[in-house]
Amino acid sequence: MPKITDALAKTLVPPSSGNRVHYDSEIGGFGIRVTAAGTKAFVLNYRADGRERRYTIGKYGRVWSVEAARKRAGDLRRLVDKGEDPLGTKHAKRAAPTVGDLIDQFKSVHLPRKRPNTVKQYEAILEQRVRPALGRMKLVDVKHADIDKLHRTMSKSAPYQANRMAAVVSKMFAYAMKLQWRTDNPVKGLERNHEERRERFLSPVEIGRLTDALANLADQRSADAIRFLVLTGARKGEVLAADWIQFDLETGVWVKPSSHTKQKRIHRVPLSAPALALLVNLRAKADAAADRAREEGMSAPTSSRYLFPGDVKGSPLSTIKKSWVTATAAAGLKDVRLHDLRHTYASILASAGLSLPIIGALLGHTQAQTTMRYSHLLDDPLRAATERVGAIVGAAGRKGADIVPLKAGGR
Repeated sequence: MPKITDALAKTLVPPSSGNRVHYDSEIGGFGIRVTAAGTKAFVLNYRADGRERRYTIGKYGRVWSVEAARKRAGDLRRLVDKGEDPLGTKHAKRAAPTVGDLIDQFKSVHLPRKRPNTVKQYEAILEQRVRPALGRMKLVDVKHADIDKLHRTMSKSAPYQANRMAAVVSKMFAYAMKLQWRTDNPVKGLERNHEERRERFLSPVEIGRLTDALANLADQRSADAIRFLVLTGARKGEVLAADWIQFDLETGVWVKPSSHTKQKRIHRVPLSAPALALLVNLRAKADAAADRAREEGMSAPTSSRYLFPGDVKGSPLSTIKKSWVTATAAAGLKDVRLHDLRHTYASILASAGLSLPIIGALLGHTQAQTTMRYSHLLDDPLRAATERVGAIVGAAGRKGADIVPLKAGGR
C-alpha cells in the first residue's frame, strides 16, 4: 500500500470489470478508485454511526490533482475524528432548500395574506430581481455580502426600488427563520439608500380645478371614484373594492373590513355630508339602472354589489389611472399621484387644527409615527392658539400697568 503520488496515479491500470481502490499509506481511508472504463476518482472511506461510508472527493485530472485531493482528504479525516459525518452533511446540503424554494413557499403561503396590490409588488421584485440573482443558491449559503451586492447593483439605476427589494427579502428570510430553514437574517445591517420623503398636497385652488376637470370627464364612474378618494382620504384599493354592504347610509358610516385595510383590522370611518351625498347619488343611479333593466325584461338585475362596478360582471372597477391622467392634465396639475389625495385629506385635517391621533384614526394608520409626517401642518392652528394666549396675557399686562401700587405704610 504505497503513498499515492501523481506518478502512481498515472500508471494505475483499469480492472477487467467493476472497479478497484488503491489506498494511500499515509491517510487512513484515502484512496484512488479506478473503474473498468478507466475513470479515476479520489475517495475517502471512514466509519460514522457504526456504518462504513465512502466520500467521493472528485475525479483525478484537471480539477483534482493528487496534492489537492490529499489536502481535502486530510480535512475530511479531521472532521471524522471529531465525530462528524462529512457525507451526511454533503447529502443534507444537497437536499437543503434553495432561495428559489423559499420564494415559492413564501409566495404560496405568506403572500395570500397580503392585499392584491402588495402581492403584485412583491411578486415583481421576487421574480424579476431576486430569483435571477439568488434563486439557485442554497438558502444556508446566502451571505450578507450577496444581499449587499444585489442592493448595490439595483441602486445604480433604481435606488428606491433597491430599498423595496431589501425590505421584501428581509421579510422572506424572517419567514425562513420561522420555518427553521435559516438561523439568521442576512439582510440585517444592510445600509439602505437615503430617500427623500415626497410630500405633495393640493391647495384649495388646485382642488377646485380638479373638481371642475372631473365634472368634464367622459367616464363619470371613474370620476366618482376619484371624488370619493378626495372626500375620504382612503386608499385607492379600499375605494375600488368597496362593497355597498360596508356602508350605513342612515348613520353615515363606512365600516372597512379587516381584509381591505392595511392594519388588518376593522376600520370604522364617519363620512362627511358631501361624501354621504355622493353615495346616495351613486345608490340612486344603481337602483335606477336595475329598474330599467327589469322594465326591459332582462333576466337578472344589473345592480352591482360594488360602489364602482367594473366592466366585467360581478367585479369592481380595476383601474382609474387613465381618467386620473386626463383629469390632472385638464386641471393643470403636475407631479401629482392618486395617493397624494390621501396626503391632501390629512393636510386639510391638520390645518383645521385636528390632533394627530384623530388624523391617524381617520386615515387608519397603524403607527403614530406614520401620522407624524403631518405634524408640521399643525403650525398654523397652534400659532393661532398661542396668539390668543399672547393677546390675553398682553391685555392683562396693559391693565396691570394702569394700577398704582400702594406705598408701604401709606394711608
